[in-house]
Amino acid sequence: MEVSVPGGAGVPACHHAAWPATVAGQERRDTSPASPAVAAWGDPAVVARCGVAAIGPTDVECVAVDGQGWIPEPLSDGTRLVSFGTDPALEVLVPSSYGPAPLLLPAFTTIAAALPRNGLVCR
Repeated sequence: MEVSVPGGAGVPACHHAAWPATVAGQERRDTSPASPAVAAWGDPAVVARCGVAAIGPTDVECVAVDGQGWIPEPLSDGTRLVSFGTDPALEVLVPSSYGPAPLLLPAFTTIAAALPRNGLVCR
């Protein structure tokens, strides 16, 4: 599966990301290019990319899961969720076939929590 590596992927937390073996019951699959900062599971794939640009202050409602804030963005075929309060950020792309996207976020809490904080929090 083709996945672009984000520009901030070189931070230690992304380079050493402890990706889960499964997400939503789906096994991890290979990505191209292979990078420790990107991972995918299932078909259609749930895709996670560590090192994307941080989101600044926003009026979009923040979703808090396990103490980590996420900014959701509806897509034509699912939802994009970006960790809030981290710089760089973690992006999780969830196809609509997996149901409510926030239900998949507990699998990514540890990785998001390891990213450098930028002082922004969900309100």
